[in-house]
Amino acid sequence: MKNLFFSMVFMVSLIFFLANVSEAAIACGTVDAKAAACVGFATGKAPTPTSACCSGLQQLAQSVKTVDDKKAICRWLKAGAKSLGVQDRFLSKIPSACGIKVGFPVSTATNCETIH
Repeated sequence: MKNLFFSMVFMVSLIFFLANVSEAAIACGTVDAKAAACVGFATGKAPTPTSACCSGLQQLAQSVKTVDDKKAICRWLKAGAKSLGVQDRFLSKIPSACGIKVGFPVSTATNCETIH
């Protein structure tokens, strides 16, 4: 459960970057379920992101509705990413590997408050 939570935190941070601004909130459970498949790659334990990882991130990106949604998800994903051992060198490769346009560097060092 802890790994799933942190996986989601990681993925939600990524999704904050990927999503368009709109309206609605994303439940933590939804984020956990959609991002969990990315942990193996983000921690360097898998050679590539799985199709489930990419699909889940694309679904999360489409579900983010507001800037506040993005910021909130980013905050808790960043907190979890450190506990999971997520490595920026792998994290930064996920958008291109999954064919998702982000428009800025994806990193555990991203300042969530500057997301718009």
